[in-house]
Amino acid sequence: MLETQKLKKLSNYRLGLEFAKEQDQADTLSHYRDLFHIPKDNNGNNLIYFCGNSLGLQPKTTKQYIEQELDDWAKLGVEAHTEGKNPWVHYHEFLTESMANVVGAKPHEVVVMNSLTANLHFMMVSFYKPTKKRYKILIEGDAFPSDKYAVESQLRHHGYNDKEGLILWKSRENEELARYEDLESILKAQGHEIALVMIGGVNYYTGQFFDLKRIASLAHKHGCMVGFDCAHGAGNVELNLHDSGADFAVWCTYKYMNSGPGSLSGCFVHERHANDKTLNRFTGWWSHNKETRFNMRDEFDQLKGAEGWQLSNPPILSMAAIRASADMFNEVGMKKLVEKSRQLTGYFEFLVNELNNPNIKIITPSSPTERGCQLSIQVKNAKKVLHTKLTELGVITDWREPDVIRCAPTPLYNTFEDVFNMVKKLKTVLK
Repeated sequence: MLETQKLKKLSNYRLGLEFAKEQDQADTLSHYRDLFHIPKDNNGNNLIYFCGNSLGLQPKTTKQYIEQELDDWAKLGVEAHTEGKNPWVHYHEFLTESMANVVGAKPHEVVVMNSLTANLHFMMVSFYKPTKKRYKILIEGDAFPSDKYAVESQLRHHGYNDKEGLILWKSRENEELARYEDLESILKAQGHEIALVMIGGVNYYTGQFFDLKRIASLAHKHGCMVGFDCAHGAGNVELNLHDSGADFAVWCTYKYMNSGPGSLSGCFVHERHANDKTLNRFTGWWSHNKETRFNMRDEFDQLKGAEGWQLSNPPILSMAAIRASADMFNEVGMKKLVEKSRQLTGYFEFLVNELNNPNIKIITPSSPTERGCQLSIQVKNAKKVLHTKLTELGVITDWREPDVIRCAPTPLYNTFEDVFNMVKKLKTVLK
């Protein structure tokens, strides 16, 4: 709280469009906006796109990255696996270092494969190891639905009742944010029954960025395995997955990492597990030793590191789209992105609060260290018509039932002027 108050005192945000323009002129990352396709209205005007927390915009280089692989496919056919400009047989390795930098991991702890919930299931094959006395799974009370469905199905798969086996870390009555002391109380009372703690690193609804290291340390103290779904964290906040001590993590790449709809997922396995061949897992030929993979008749020889959780040869065109964005992230670096994100979001918060409208409030934590670039605006007695009116005015945000508009000014392509104009339009529709 003291840190938040100090940051507010140090901020020099001002009202008026001129301030927003001054900030954009001083922004050292402003030129990256020109490297993205910005959606336009029917009159050719740029829309205000605050929906990178759902689907990131397309980098202009994505097309050439994909076309390179289409060209090699056309010219070389199957030989492109080894003779192409970017040989397909190890294409996923082109993404490893950049992705490790984004999520704060060592390269051998990271692999890009499959889709998000599929990876969550594959990780639970290895890290959800229920026993008669310790079989329960703890998630946050308002977890992303796919996470809840996945862990419930794992409980049922192992023969447990998903209502008895699922423990929810809920926010308190009349509060939106989860409290760590409540998590501590749950673990103190039931930790001996909990096999897995699986939390969304950044809550999709409130935008609360959890202290991953604190959660992992606390859960490990009680003998639980720990995993994080970082779908709303990768490319948004500094996750520092290796230092967090988490056993595993998964994330998608189509939100803040701008890789296109339904694109592949990332997977992290901490190095203390990465070379453990005794861990139960599902396997396929792409988790087999690279040196003998194509001998085809060898006994299975487990690959070391996170790569050892792969199953199949990867979809190259999806990986090419990821590479277009990952190269940009590698060029900028997460520290600079987070710095601009905090400036943008702080300005956004300032303008919304200046509206002084009793019908709206921001439910995302005010402390910059406890959130990413998403601000969730709760609307009193809400109906989706408010969100619809914003859309009609050229503001693309995200509505989540029952009463929240999720807004994500993304540092790679959003501007301070975007923020100013969005709040100006919000003021209009609130009237």
